[in-house]
Amino acid sequence: MVVLEPSPGFVITKEVESIVRRALAYLRAGYPVHFAGPPGVGKTSLAFHTAALFGSPAIFLQGDDELVSSDLLGRDTEQRRSRVVDNFVRSVTKVEEELSRVWVDNRLTVACQHGYTLIYDEFNRSPPETNNALLSVLSEGVLSLPKQRQGGRGYLEVHPNFRAIFTSNPEEYAGVHKAQDALLDRIVTMHLDHHDRETEIAIVAARASVSPKAGAIIVDIVRALRGQIENGARPTIRAAIAIGRVVQTSGARVHPDDEVFRWACRDILSRDLPRSSRGGGATMASCIDDVVLQICAAQAP
Repeated sequence: MVVLEPSPGFVITKEVESIVRRALAYLRAGYPVHFAGPPGVGKTSLAFHTAALFGSPAIFLQGDDELVSSDLLGRDTEQRRSRVVDNFVRSVTKVEEELSRVWVDNRLTVACQHGYTLIYDEFNRSPPETNNALLSVLSEGVLSLPKQRQGGRGYLEVHPNFRAIFTSNPEEYAGVHKAQDALLDRIVTMHLDHHDRETEIAIVAARASVSPKAGAIIVDIVRALRGQIENGARPTIRAAIAIGRVVQTSGARVHPDDEVFRWACRDILSRDLPRSSRGGGATMASCIDDVVLQICAAQAP
């Protein structure tokens, strides 16, 4: 459990403010929020920022294909042994041992019991059956528990302050499961895409410590290359931030004549482009160089 505070480095624009305001409205009305979208659009950052503004302590959970229900609920993690040696009669030694199980609650149970906000990042990377425990939590306000848990009732009434924020990647991505319709029916899904140009420039300028003008050139290069890819998912804002940081820490310039800037663009952006060839030669580097020259020329004073 952590007490979150809004990060001073979190970039707020009109677009971001609108998303956060909507998410807070759903949470305050008692509904879980689900940020869905491709990688690199800031889903996790939005989840943490929204949870911080909501004001309750938060618990973070990362989806994983190897998660099982006990990773959410709890388990018998150890056995407690007690040993008593009775040597009241010197010639006789009496030994009594008692072995008992120790149940330890896991994150979903703790959040439900104390009214914390659960941030479940990339929840659809976990197998659907792992997330079944959430169904009764989100609909009936009851968490079903194994009877060996201390108290033995087999269920826990969910604290009225409990809230949940989910994030997920598209189903076609590797390692992602199809989420149950029953679960999606219990949450409010907000579909996110890449931010608008203004927001991306503000994020790159803030995260990479470059000027807004330099940030604008880097963002426009990334957006131009993104438009050339069929599904438009990559490159993301992460690539733009990486280029900006390399340029800033190297003392380079966002300029087509700067060698550091040129090779940073090639190396960081080449992974997202189709590996096609023209006349037997790779075209990724030349494609990136062409875009860099075009954007820089268009924004030259």
